Amino acid sequence: MATYTTEIASDKLISDNPIHQRLLKAYIAARPWISGELLELGCGEGRGVETLLPLAKSYLGLDKIGEVITNLREKYPDIRFEQAVIPPFKTVADASFDTVVSFQVIEHIENDRLFLQEIYRVLKPGGKAIISTPNINHTLSRNPWHIREYTPSQLTRLAKEIFDTVESKGIGGNEKVWAYHEANRASVQKIMRFDIFDLQHKLPAAVLRMPYEILNRLNRNKLHKEQGKSVVDISHEDYLVVDDPAKGLDLFYILHKKK
Repeated sequence: MATYTTEIASDKLISDNPIHQRLLKAYIAARPWISGELLELGCGEGRGVETLLPLAKSYLGLDKIGEVITNLREKYPDIRFEQAVIPPFKTVADASFDTVVSFQVIEHIENDRLFLQEIYRVLKPGGKAIISTPNINHTLSRNPWHIREYTPSQLTRLAKEIFDTVESKGIGGNEKVWAYHEANRASVQKIMRFDIFDLQHKLPAAVLRMPYEILNRLNRNKLHKEQGKSVVDISHEDYLVVDDPAKGLDLFYILHKKK
């Protein structure tokens, strides 16, 4: 997997700005729950270091992409990063972290139950995990990089089987965000009208990844050209934490381990 697929929205690409800001919002929204020893699963380009480390005692970032880890170690030589294919979290001891964050990761995990069980295992008593993942009810097309996506009730049910308390919220947005989302929906529907045999749901994910990448990038560039300033002007402040996860583009859950 290349470092910069459309799955890793970059702050370096203007057309990625709405997605980058949406991802950044999860980090900013997580701040009230950050304390002590912090573990990030799927640390990506380092948003967690920049946004959350100042609130924590220490930080460990795990990611499966070697190039990402190499870049992060060069950029933050005093911070711990490890390359790891998860779950399980083989190098992480039981009850060793006060807080775990993992944003836009669980949808990529084959064994999602083990993933959450491992998070529970490494949390200290009284610890909490904050996770986000796309709300499938607002997904515009099949994403071949994702193993699955969740409805709010599906993720709530799974999380409650493992964690002692589950707070279910969502990350939605203001009118500017939803206008971009609807423009994106209309643009995607124009592309998908050519998929008269519904191949997006019939072909293996591996076959779909290259055309998905090409069409997704073309679509983002097209929206930037058509929407212009509105694409650039969207910031994390336009994305809003909502109490009803059904109203979120993303699900945003706080998972608690009892003391």
